[in-house]
Amino acid sequence: MADRYELRLPALRIRQGAQFIYTFGVDGKRIHDFATVSRVHRDDITLQGYQRPEVLSHIRAIRRYLESDGAMLPNAVVVAFDDRVSFVASGTSSSVDYVSAGELVIPIDESLPEDQKPAWLVDGQQRSAAIRDADLAEFGIAAVGFIAHGEAEQRSQFILVNNTKPLPKGLIHELLPDTMGHLPTAYARKQLPAEVMARLNFGNRAAGAPFAGRISTPTMADGYIKDNSVLKMIENSLYDGALYQYRDPEDGSGDVDQMVLHLNYFWTIVQLAFPTAWELPPTKSRLTHGAGVQAMGYVMDALTDGVPTAELAGMNLEATVGRLGEHCAWTSGTWDFGEEQVRRWNGIQNTPNDVKVLTSHLLRALKR
Repeated sequence: MADRYELRLPALRIRQGAQFIYTFGVDGKRIHDFATVSRVHRDDITLQGYQRPEVLSHIRAIRRYLESDGAMLPNAVVVAFDDRVSFVASGTSSSVDYVSAGELVIPIDESLPEDQKPAWLVDGQQRSAAIRDADLAEFGIAAVGFIAHGEAEQRSQFILVNNTKPLPKGLIHELLPDTMGHLPTAYARKQLPAEVMARLNFGNRAAGAPFAGRISTPTMADGYIKDNSVLKMIENSLYDGALYQYRDPEDGSGDVDQMVLHLNYFWTIVQLAFPTAWELPPTKSRLTHGAGVQAMGYVMDALTDGVPTAELAGMNLEATVGRLGEHCAWTSGTWDFGEEQVRRWNGIQNTPNDVKVLTSHLLRALKR
């Protein structure tokens, strides 16, 4: 077989509004000739790909089924093509104007590296892996494809296609900053906070960026602060706190540079005020725990709401945050919440009520 050739597959082109999708059949053994499974990884600080890791036990189970008598996979895999793939209409008329018959023309170059193939496998990763490994000569499957304009659109489609499945939240949080197009309301609301969080996590730790490399995400496995804790802190501030001043409430956009500067300034002070607690994971420190991150976020809002980054240096926040030390039990001792409410240092949980209790305690301490 030649290194370079065209794979031509009979297909139907279906118009959906201003977009087209293509339905076709293909030997499942050949999917990986033209489609790559792009898993989440980082190249420098740029997110590349979007797939969760293969679940090997699930793949083995599908493979055993495929090798049994009467195996059938009726669900279509979903493929995102780039613009190297084209559709050639056959010219045959159809009884409906939104469907055209023809061929998908897929260029195949066996010398290309995996990440340069002309298609991404958006849905059906585990099924395609099982077919690839199965002891079968061929196995025809149904497929649906679309031609995407760039990887950002592929990511958007990946989220939408998998919206009814329990995608890991951390994966979605990493995808959102580099995603374009329409998203469900809940995801759209988190897109700006997720972009800010990504900037915090990929800051320069050597230059003192407090969150750099410390936020746990699918591509930052060494992080120890839960991404959802930081995301909630940012989101709270964006919609009703110190970061609101940098946000455009009309279109939801914001000055991410100023937000990152504001957060890094305040949390550097927190890091310097509680250096030991900041370096420990949530099991050993309530400062890096979800309750601590959110509560200190509310402290930031109370102290700096409406204060632009250029004026933060003149507020003497170091002394103000430092005064909290005698009222905190981040890693040992007890919390004295008053009215006979005394808890061990690790008795604070990441619940709305405990976040409220801890926040109130810290804000009262600031007023003393």
